Parts: sequence; structure tokens; C-alpha cells
Amino acid sequence: MNVSDSERIAGFLEARQIKPAKNIAQADIVVFNTCGVRKMAEDRAYGQIHNLWKNNPRVKIILTGCLANREDIQKKLKKKVTLFFPINKFNLFENWIIENLLEIGNWKLEIPARQNNTQYLDYLSIIPKYNNAYSAYVPVMTGCNNFCSYCVVPHARGREVSRPAEEIISEIKELIAGGVKEITLLGQNVNSYDGKIQIAKSKLQNPKSNGRIDFSELLKKINSLPGVFWIRFMTPHPKDMTNALIETITSLEKVCEAVHLPIQSGDDTVLRNMNRKYTRAHYLELIEKIKKGFAKNKPGRIFSLSSDIIVGFPGETKTQLEKTASAMRKVGYDMVFFGQFSPRPGTAAFQLKDNVPKIKKVRREKYLNEILAASALRNNQSYLNKTFTVLVNSKKAGAYFGHTRTLKNVKIKTDRKDLIGQIVNVKITGVAEWNLEGEIL
Repeated sequence: MNVSDSERIAGFLEARQIKPAKNIAQADIVVFNTCGVRKMAEDRAYGQIHNLWKNNPRVKIILTGCLANREDIQKKLKKKVTLFFPINKFNLFENWIIENLLEIGNWKLEIPARQNNTQYLDYLSIIPKYNNAYSAYVPVMTGCNNFCSYCVVPHARGREVSRPAEEIISEIKELIAGGVKEITLLGQNVNSYDGKIQIAKSKLQNPKSNGRIDFSELLKKINSLPGVFWIRFMTPHPKDMTNALIETITSLEKVCEAVHLPIQSGDDTVLRNMNRKYTRAHYLELIEKIKKGFAKNKPGRIFSLSSDIIVGFPGETKTQLEKTASAMRKVGYDMVFFGQFSPRPGTAAFQLKDNVPKIKKVRREKYLNEILAASALRNNQSYLNKTFTVLVNSKKAGAYFGHTRTLKNVKIKTDRKDLIGQIVNVKITGVAEWNLEGEIL
């Protein structure tokens, strides 16, 4: 989401003739788009802002993103940061600049909207400067209503707001026409998408829906667009993973066979303390439905499952850790993104005693990662000597690299040239825990 937001910030500034500096030392204005999910990211922002301000006190520093609304951050950085600005209000940035009497060029008070005939207009309507010519992030909603006890997102981004379906479809059509091969739909809780039809008699409107489109329906609309492209989405919440949505994501041809569904913990008490609104049994039932959905709708097609897990949540015992370990073994994940619990100001869990020592968090993460490595290698072995489509995304030391629809990284042996951004057929000739090797057919 931060990458996507930064693309919109760049598009906003460059549309007003604010040109990128060759390096940060030469910049007149620097925008820090921050993440506050973990303490490490927050500390990194402190260090970079301090060094920039120390070396160039005249630079105008704008801080946006997750840290912009926190009073303790504003107090700590008030001498170094010129303006603190909420990311979801970036469309009002020009007005704010003028109100604060900052002299940054001769800006026009005009907000570029993708469609002039829509009443919906906020920062997600800003036309982005895409960083990638073949793979693009498209936010469909922002904010979150769940208030998980450890999570700063609802405090930093506010409640859920969904973009109109027409606006999303319009952006994706332009991307496909421009040669983009991979569309990733974004939202802090993407499967709670609740879009509305803004244009009367829209072709997207289902007469029975009262002008509303849920995430399942949105996926179907995007899948029906002409062209060869892949669809991904992140990040869904288990409580909103309905049977209808599972049927949709396991049956649509352009939706990739890779489902990321965060479990966070395999223990019901920890899940309750996290305010996750589902149980271990419910989560594992969803996984079984997803597996059966792929088996029914795409028989013989390999799929992948990934997740997020927090290690060392306050009060987590060895027994509760083992519940998480056993859930991992039942699912057989291809990838898990582990995070050691980090207290975040403003969240409910910030009031809890962080009583799992750092050394235990490290050990527990290592233990769970060993379980992951075993299942990932076992899953990857099923790829051997089979052919898969791969989107090529880079070239290093004479070799090309890419990823499959299941998000497996692949090193490609070939003498062909100019493959970056292309979808090619690759026969897998070697496997390891985290990557594959193959040859172009």
C-alpha cells in the first residue's frame, strides 16, 4: 500500500511541475511516506529525517503515511519536519501548502481526477506515476474497521473507504492497454470492499444489487476485461472470506492461484486477545474450503497458500505457540511473513505487558520458520519437471528472474534477450525452499 501511495504522491507532484531530484541532498522538498506497523520502520524514519535535516536545514520535509497523525511523533520531530500530513488527505495538499504560507512553486489549485463525472474524489483518485511497466498496484479501498488489538492501521488511516467500481475498472483498463501483465488489488482489508455505482445506468451495475458491488463481484468484472493479464489481491481478512468469494477466487481464470490469508496465531485465546474475530477452527475450515475450491474448479492446477503470523504476542505461552505450529503443519504453507510483536502507541495491545523477551521471540520465529521451510520445500518439489507461466521481472549476473502465478521465484536459464515484463513458459528443473530454477521452452 505504501508503494502505491508513493506512486500517487509522485504523480501529484510531477503533475505540478515538481521534478524529481537526482539525489536527496539536492532536493528542495522531501516527502517521507512512513509505515508505523513495526517499531523498526519508525526508527528508520527518525534516522533518515534527522540526517537529512542535519545536512540540509533548509529542506522542506513533509511527513505522511502511518506516522503523520501521532502526536508523539509530531512532538519529537516538530523542529525538523515542516508539515505533517495524513496520506488520505493528500488530494488537499495544495490547499494545505498555501494555508501554511509555504513557497513551493506556483501551484494551481486543481486536483486531477480520473473521471470528471464522478462525485467521488479523494487521494485514491490521483493519477499515479507507476514505477513498473508490467506490474501495477491498484488500491480498491483504504482504512480498516476491525481494530485488531496490535494494529495501528485504523488509527493511522481511519475507517474503511471503498473506491467506485468505475474508477477502479477505468484505471485497470488503462494499465492493460499500456501493456501491464499483473494487477494487484490493494486494501488493508480488501475483501470487505463495498463499492458503489456512481454513474446512472452503468454497465457495471447489477439491478439486484441496489448499486453496490462487493469484492467477489469486483473480481468478476475485472476478470471479464479483455487481454492477457494476471489478477492478485491483498490482504483479505478471514472473517470476510465468504463461500461466494472462495468460489470466485478459485474459479476465475485470471485470478492467480495464490491465496494469502493471515492467521496471526493458531491459538483461540491469543486470537481473542488480538480481537481477530475468528477461531482456529474457523480459519482451518476456510483453508479446507479453498483447497477444495481449487480441486473442483482448477483440477490438477498447483496453488499456493501464504499467511502472516505474530510471534511473542503478550502472554503467549509455549502451549499457545505449539497451537500455531500445529496449524502451520495442517495448512502446509508456501510462505509465512513472521513479525515479532512490537507495541504500537494508540493500540489496545500497547496497554498490555510485553512479557515475551526478545530472545524468546527470536527462538520462536526460528522454530516456526523451520516448519515453514519444510512445507515450502515439500510443496516446491511438486513443480519439478513441470511447465509454468512465469512473469519475468529482473536480470542479474546474466540470468533472468521472475515469478509464477503462485508467486514462486524462478531463476531462468536462457539465451533469449529482452524478456523483462514478458510472460514465458518455463520448465522447472531445480527446486529449493524459497525458489525454483528452470529453462524456457
